[in-house]
Amino acid sequence: MPEIPGLDVAALSKWFSGAHPDLAAGPLRAAVIAGGRSNLTYAIEGARVPMVLRRPPLGHVLSSAHDMAREHRVISALAGTAIPVPVAIDLVDDTDGPITGTPFFLMEKAPGKVVVDRAQNAAYAREEIRGMSFELVHHLAALHSVDVNAVGLASFGKPDGYLARQLSTWRRQLNASRSREVPELDQLQAALEVEVPETTRTGIVHGDYRLDNVLVDGKPPRVSAILDWEMATLGDPLVDLGIFALYWEIGNLPSGGAISSAVDPAAGYPTFEELADYYAAQSGMTLPDLRWYRAFAAYKLAVILEGIHYRYQAGDTVGEGFDRIGDLVRPLAENGLKVL
Repeated sequence: MPEIPGLDVAALSKWFSGAHPDLAAGPLRAAVIAGGRSNLTYAIEGARVPMVLRRPPLGHVLSSAHDMAREHRVISALAGTAIPVPVAIDLVDDTDGPITGTPFFLMEKAPGKVVVDRAQNAAYAREEIRGMSFELVHHLAALHSVDVNAVGLASFGKPDGYLARQLSTWRRQLNASRSREVPELDQLQAALEVEVPETTRTGIVHGDYRLDNVLVDGKPPRVSAILDWEMATLGDPLVDLGIFALYWEIGNLPSGGAISSAVDPAAGYPTFEELADYYAAQSGMTLPDLRWYRAFAAYKLAVILEGIHYRYQAGDTVGEGFDRIGDLVRPLAENGLKVL
């Protein structure tokens, strides 16, 4: 069996047969799922159901940015609601253990595929792509309206002071990942701190909501599962809308191919403005000026990518494409300053 970076498959098989005999069906097989830039994600075969295992990245890990327990908790809590999430199987603290040497999260593999490249749009009609886009926003509005008390997430975060804490958190993350000078990023950080918006509504914040963090299945395509919840918390839902806007239009940035996006108006994707209006209608609210939230999204992603650039330089990334990630940090910071 070929060696899988960050995962001892034999140790996983041994643990799984004892911990989940109802799902075990023999030795497990694993393969790295390409495309992830943060946590390592593996497709696990050989059990009675196909599974996915997630663990923090190798090497330099930013505190609070790769929280397996947080992801497991929110997915488990949302099971049975209208929010489509994978089925959670287990959360394991394997710190210094034989399987991953870190905490890891195991879930059933949901049906569908990630739409991440413009070439994939050819499989769908224009109206199908529009429908998928609006459904994506429908789920975001529904997530922000979930009764956190009813699903057991009242203690999932501290909504008071959320935006100020986010700025402090990402400032610490940036300081922990510095390997070069990026003055534009420091300028954006200072500009965001000048006038932090007042939060008027709180709810579950996904933290990284975008088209390529969901699975779509069928024809017409429907969202079958929302993925990558490790940054979820309670806070200002407009942070999600800012992140969504950034990724929806990220094809306009000079990324050099570092980040792929399927969003293409020529294929039928609505503008962000159309989707923001739909979100407002679904949420029953009038949206405020989103410039701060969009600038913060650029700052947050720039800091995340700077951390990935740091890991790449240390030789701690798995897969291809990480050599270009660092090239997007400065354009993101410049975009944030322009938006603000």
